[in-house]
Parts: sequence; C-alpha cells; structure tokens
Amino acid sequence: MNIQDIRKLFPILDQEVNGKPLVYLDSSATSQKPVQVIETLDRYYREYNSNVHRGVHTLGTKATDAYEGAREKVRKFINAKSIQEVIFTRGTTTSLNTVAASYGAANLKEGDEIVITYMEHHSNIIPWQQVAKRTGAQLKYIPLQADGTISLDDVRSTITPNTKIVSVMQVSNVLGVINPVKEIAKIAHENGAIMVVDGAQSAPHMKIDVQDLDCDFLAFSGHKMCGPTGIGVLYGKKHLLEKMEPVEFGGEMIDFVELYESTWKELPWKFEGGTPIIAGAIGLGAAIDFLNEVGLDNIVEHEHKLAAYALEKMSTVEGITIYGPHDPAKRAGLVTFNLSDVHPHDVATVLDAEGIAVRAGHHCAQPLMRWLKASATARASFYLYNTEEDIDKLVEGLVKTKEYFSDVF
Repeated sequence: MNIQDIRKLFPILDQEVNGKPLVYLDSSATSQKPVQVIETLDRYYREYNSNVHRGVHTLGTKATDAYEGAREKVRKFINAKSIQEVIFTRGTTTSLNTVAASYGAANLKEGDEIVITYMEHHSNIIPWQQVAKRTGAQLKYIPLQADGTISLDDVRSTITPNTKIVSVMQVSNVLGVINPVKEIAKIAHENGAIMVVDGAQSAPHMKIDVQDLDCDFLAFSGHKMCGPTGIGVLYGKKHLLEKMEPVEFGGEMIDFVELYESTWKELPWKFEGGTPIIAGAIGLGAAIDFLNEVGLDNIVEHEHKLAAYALEKMSTVEGITIYGPHDPAKRAGLVTFNLSDVHPHDVATVLDAEGIAVRAGHHCAQPLMRWLKASATARASFYLYNTEEDIDKLVEGLVKTKEYFSDVF
C-alpha cells in the first residue's frame, strides 16, 4: 500500500483549512482515523448496539463477541501471554493511574523509591507523586544527557535495592527520544523493582512485544493509533494483576455481592467496572487490523525517513532551535522546536492560517520544559499518512512566520 493509497483512506485529510489544503502534523496528540475504523463504529451503532456480558439476546451476543474479539487483537498486537493480561481502560492516563493507585498503594512504604525521568508526560508523573505522598515513598528522577537521551549508567546509579517501581515512557512526546526500556527493565528487575512502560507514543509507531521487553505493565491509548478516543489498554503480568485490587467498583466486575462483603470476577474483567467502552474497544480492534495491514515495520521505516528529512529541512530555517537528538536514528517521527523569539502559540497560529496543524504549548511535560529552559515549544509530529511534501509546506510556513514577525517588530 503506497502513501497516496493510505491517504485516501483518511477522509479528514481531503479538506481545506483557511483556504489551504490541510497539512496535519499533530498525530502525537491524536491521530486521524481511517474509513475502516469509522465504518466499524458506524456498523456497531447501526446494527448491534448493545451492552456486553449481560444479555443472551442476539445483539448482546454479537456485541460481546466483537468486544472480546478486540481484546484478543490487542493481545496479539503486544504479544501478551493471555487475554487475562489485557484490560480496557479510558486511555494511557487511566492505565497509569490504575497501576499507581492499586499496585503502588499496596506495595510501597516509607523508604521505598519510585524512579521516573524528567521527560515524562504529566500522566506518568502525577500518579507517582500522589502515591508517594500517601505511602511515604521517595520519587527519584533519572537525569538526562545534553541531547535529552538516557544513559544506562545513570539508570544504574539511580535505581537501587530500595527501588520498587520504575516507570518510563518508551518514546518521548517532546524530544522524540526512543528510550531503552528493555535494558531499563532488566536493571529494575535486578534490583527487585517492577517496570512500567508508558507506550502512548510507541504503540502507534513500532512493534511492541511485552514478553521480549519483560515489562510488568504497559499503558497506551487507542486515539493515537488510528482508533477512537476514550479507549486505552493496560497490560499487566497476570501474577501481578491477580494480587491487585480494583480501583472502580460496580457493574460487570462483580462476582457476588452480599450485604457487607463482595467478591470480584476473574481477570481481566475485575478491572472493568461499569458498562465498558464497547464501541471504543471494537474500534480499536479495527485500528489494529488496519495497522497490521499496513505493517508496523513499514510505518517505522516511513517515519524514520520523514524524521530525517524534517531534521534536514527544518535546520535550514534561520533562528530555529530543535530539541532532542539530531541523529534521526535516535528519535521517532516528531520534531519539537522554537523559532527565534516568536512564541510557539504565535508560530502555531500563523501556520494554521496556512492550513498546517501543529501543537504548541508545554505538551503536558512542564518539568521537561524547565529542563529545556523553555516555557513552551511547538511540535510537528508525523504518522503513516504524512509526506515529504507536508514537511516542505511546514518549512515554507516557518519561513513566512519568521518574515511576518520580523516585519511586525
């Protein structure tokens, strides 16, 4: 499937914004959806909208089969051992909060350590801050190298026998850095700690094998990988999940309810309280089918070429500062930058006038912004439907932005 055939599958790309053809460069925030996913959602609501696990009527059975079928697709996608290790959540944030609130609260005490990095998304910082406050554990940070990468020597010196939890994003949503989570997991396990991986920015773009990584938990979201919003996944090793308590109660996570005591269903359903995100899960299953059809290896190769091209072309813009490693082999398909003294929001506004959508702000990574000595940045992020022509238009837009503000001031 070539790039033009892929683009035709995304209806939203065939439009003008502010009188210009849309150039969508904000897939790290949320990706666009192919017709296969849109049609799958439409079919569910039109043909077999029903709750799952509850009724024996035909619609309920069809919905349950599709919902649980999506779970099996996720299992294969990340190579989990069992569907019991695949829990549907509202997204990466919910998944990480579940690990912190359930596993963390039960297994941490005063003197224990939680280790993360300065580059983490707020969703992988605040839950650990909160559980540290409740348990008396200490939150520690792995330092970053000058280019934003992680040194395994620093990992070894930060993780100690007192460390109980290590939680690291596999790909930075700001720096584009691809972190060595497999090696970090090995160091964590050697010290008796568990390894949590934030896969929000990696699951859409590269093959993930949880057994090969040997991570204990993995969190990711559907909306960044061509799926619907409001659906995500928490993977956890079965023996850990079995010992954990649910954090939401009611609905189909119940086994028996007495007047003063209740028991929970087996995995994975004990963590899916209430009516689950049925359409979202089914839509995520369709997105996984689509990504498998295109091929994760093809996506990685395409984005690597785009990242290399973007770094080369954007570096020619006078006054630009690009954050993260300049070696494209060390980064994923995004480039975060600032342009001279122009505020990132102004950069994004001028680019939007040219039909170009980029992200501007702190990217839910304020500690990293302080490390970068920047209050905010702009970010262009690429996916399987982007082209070198999109990057050319971005560079043209940056030149226009610089010229506009030079004239203003």
